[in-house]
Amino acid sequence: MTEAVDVVPRVTHLAIDCDDLDGMARFWGALLGMKVTERDEVWLELERLGEGGPVLSFQRVPEGKQVKNRLHLDLTVPDLDAAGVHARALGARPVSALMGSDPEAPFQVWQDPEGNEFCFVTGG
Repeated sequence: MTEAVDVVPRVTHLAIDCDDLDGMARFWGALLGMKVTERDEVWLELERLGEGGPVLSFQRVPEGKQVKNRLHLDLTVPDLDAAGVHARALGARPVSALMGSDPEAPFQVWQDPEGNEFCFVTGG
């Protein structure tokens, strides 16, 4: 009988497909207060998402975004209005009204400059 091997994977990167690596680095770096740690012609990495967390990465791909993301980032903020003003100044745009079943903890869907969705959430 063979010995059991730990096969539970660990998330090391959250990769977002894009066209403009530098544009995504500017947007996401400024939005999240993160610096570029690695870059080549097709791959760019920002700092880890929290201590021991995965690296936020961007991969240049030839095709543009076609449909809604199946995976997105939820970004917890203390003030949706202030976060929205900051994100809009960086090139993002809201794509929903405030939503949520709890009026004390609304959220809003946004898109980065290349159309990738993310949410600003409160409470969390």
